[in-house]
Amino acid sequence: MRLLRTMVIRILLMCAVAAAATVAGAGAANAAVPDVWGFAYVNTTSGVPSPAYQAGSWAPGPTVGVTSGGPGEYFVRFPRIGIPRGGIAHVTAISQSPEWCQIEKWWQDGPDEVVAVRCTLYGGGHHAQTLFSIVFASSSGALASASQAYGYVYWDGGSIASHYNSALAANSVVHTGTGAWTVVLPGLGSAVQAGNIQVTAVDSGRAARCKVGAWDWSKDAQKIRVLCHDATNVPLDTGWTLTYQRQRAIMGAAVPPKYFAYTFDNDPATPGPYAPAPAGVNYNYTGAVNTLTRTATGRRWVAFPSVGVLPSNVQVTAYGPGPEFCNLVTLWVTAGSDVHVRDVFCYKGNVKVDSPSLVTYTSQY
Repeated sequence: MRLLRTMVIRILLMCAVAAAATVAGAGAANAAVPDVWGFAYVNTTSGVPSPAYQAGSWAPGPTVGVTSGGPGEYFVRFPRIGIPRGGIAHVTAISQSPEWCQIEKWWQDGPDEVVAVRCTLYGGGHHAQTLFSIVFASSSGALASASQAYGYVYWDGGSIASHYNSALAANSVVHTGTGAWTVVLPGLGSAVQAGNIQVTAVDSGRAARCKVGAWDWSKDAQKIRVLCHDATNVPLDTGWTLTYQRQRAIMGAAVPPKYFAYTFDNDPATPGPYAPAPAGVNYNYTGAVNTLTRTATGRRWVAFPSVGVLPSNVQVTAYGPGPEFCNLVTLWVTAGSDVHVRDVFCYKGNVKVDSPSLVTYTSQY
């Protein structure tokens, strides 16, 4: 009898240990992670874009590939990160002209993820080749840190087609007028303004561009207004993607890379160099202070010190109630440990204007 009782106790202890291990494993699995991610600087219409500026969650070996389609259209293939549905994508044109890029759609093709991009000159024209910077990511799980937050929404033109919230809350979107929406990200709130926002138009049939129209915050949620326009300045109902990040990289990495930063150029008329306030919108993982300098009307030089590691990616989104839009004039430069984004160009129509903008930078590491 004593032997039987001992064996029963041992079995119960083993079960308890196994259960504890299962709970611990579940907790680890629920940590916020990018299920897949990839980014690239696309400087070719066919073949492999710059190897120094592409990275992803795939195993070493394969590379990003690009093919061209119709006028201003490109298909970017991210290897081995294909998912059946969901995720988010952002793209920023790199051009000396009043030009932007939008996402047409994305889909899984075998083991890969393909993102279709179209770039448009103000008024509706296209260049033979447009350079651009692109990022794709899909995330799941929760974040335990109250200081960090990450969330995204893909609005397909009529409903939320894909979304993520690191507090595991349900994001919402309300259409408030032609070309205007209010997005609420509950559980990602902050006592003061903090973080960064990127918005990109998604439309496979028409030229479209989108931006952040306004940004309100509370301890309970982030509330963001999205505005979209057509090839000129007419408000347009279209699809779009939105990502909110706070002390996380734009692809929402589970363990944030040590070299990422973002800033909100909320006073673009200031000659600078100046550091935007409050500090929460001008974040640098290393603790260094990002600065902005006005180099000419509608031209801003952004300095991200101490995070200069390749491969890396930069995205830009315009901010404000009007039809302004922003792009990059050239590839960002890594000098020593610093990154120089020279310059961010902002336009109203064909004219450069001093417009607020949101800029985010991340490296792979």
